[in-house]
Amino acid sequence: MARLCPLFSGSSGNCYYIGSAEEGILIDIGRSARQVSFGLRKSGISPDAVKAVFITHEHTDHIAGLRVFASHRHLPVYASAGTLAALGTMGCLAGDFSSSVIESSGMECAGMKIVPFPLSHDSAECVGYRIATGDGRTIALSTDLGSLTGEVRLGLAGADFVVLESNHDVGMLENGPYPYPLKRRILSDRGHLSNADCAEALSGLIRSGTTRFLLVHLSCENNTPELAYRTALCSLTLNGFVQDRDFQLFVAPKENTAGRSIFF
Repeated sequence: MARLCPLFSGSSGNCYYIGSAEEGILIDIGRSARQVSFGLRKSGISPDAVKAVFITHEHTDHIAGLRVFASHRHLPVYASAGTLAALGTMGCLAGDFSSSVIESSGMECAGMKIVPFPLSHDSAECVGYRIATGDGRTIALSTDLGSLTGEVRLGLAGADFVVLESNHDVGMLENGPYPYPLKRRILSDRGHLSNADCAEALSGLIRSGTTRFLLVHLSCENNTPELAYRTALCSLTLNGFVQDRDFQLFVAPKENTAGRSIFF
């Protein structure tokens, strides 16, 4: 049985472990190598179990610990061509590790098939990942996106487990302290997904076969875990779905201090 361990989630850093206790991959590494190693061990996962790092995009909260962690363990790093080019310009690939483009057809790693799909975000070439485990389960991860394009919906559809951004409450953002240009960026089609837009997508995903959801990348200033959870749950309930019968709903903490994993 595969596990998802959300080590860190949010604007202060993002990192997710997917795999088994013996081997798996990291999606992003937005905290220091020491913090990520500590988080893995606290979750009962040896850092030696990590076989590769897959990057969604080049923003700092997704790559802060990349160079040190990958160099120390000589791990291969994979990302889209645009993201690798941006990382190279930033000096993040100047380490003791290899870096390769992950093609649209995907690749095998740690006993899983990892396939990227494009996201709408203000970065060089942001992607989500759809991962098929060795026991036939599928998880799709989409952490930074401004809109649910057809390509995104296709990348998520039919996955047993969907990890989806629920970044902000629109009312909190519009009435909050952020400067107007930043508000416009977040609300744009290349910004971040709101609670309402995230919630709107969930019913269709249940109809396609999804039974578990993890809401991620919550804003500390413009959201709360309770509000994101309630918005999603209300939408699903209004559409006739029953919690623990039709779906399970989780919210990723900013930092997984309890070391919890979700098995699927």
